[in-house]
Amino acid sequence: MKNNIKEQILTSAEVKKEMVKSCVSDIEKAASIMINCIKKGGKILWCGNGGSAADAQHLATELMGGMTSHDRKPIPSIALTTDSSFLTAWANDTDFDSIFSRQVQGIGLKDDVLVGISTSGNSLNVINAVKQAKYKGLKSIVLTGRSGGRLAGQADVTIHVPSNDTQRIQEAHIMTGQILCGLAVSYTHLRAHETEADLVCRLLLEK
Repeated sequence: MKNNIKEQILTSAEVKKEMVKSCVSDIEKAASIMINCIKKGGKILWCGNGGSAADAQHLATELMGGMTSHDRKPIPSIALTTDSSFLTAWANDTDFDSIFSRQVQGIGLKDDVLVGISTSGNSLNVINAVKQAKYKGLKSIVLTGRSGGRLAGQADVTIHVPSNDTQRIQEAHIMTGQILCGLAVSYTHLRAHETEADLVCRLLLEK
């Protein structure tokens, strides 16, 4: 059993090492999009299914809550997975595939950002949410796996975790989300004459 545990830890670490090679630029682009949204007074919307729904709620909470400081102002952030009355009513009366896109249609604004999380990249309700975001003029970010499935190329930025293993992808998604939220929160520490891109680069180098 110990060998199995060690192997899983090492495999997870290897995926993250590969991300240093393949994902940093996309994470930087995604962080810049989120920071620009906050600067304009927009909000961050999150969606996903199952474990990805839990990640969406966790990460929305990081921005609305304190994360590293409870003294800062909240960053408007909503997980589209939490309104059980709407979700069950809409899925029961119409379909499950539009539970997120309907909410984007209703509360999404031009300066907002949608973050869709799907390990397979084939979650139809996330795909539809990204399409609706594009139609309404929102920027969109997708966290997915190696291939990206049907979500590949749909969003403004797609962060592909270099793995086909659902568990390893999910581990990398929450790590990526924490990095994105940390960078977004650190926007409040923007230095004089420093651009959002400069801030992202500085904070990545400081980690």
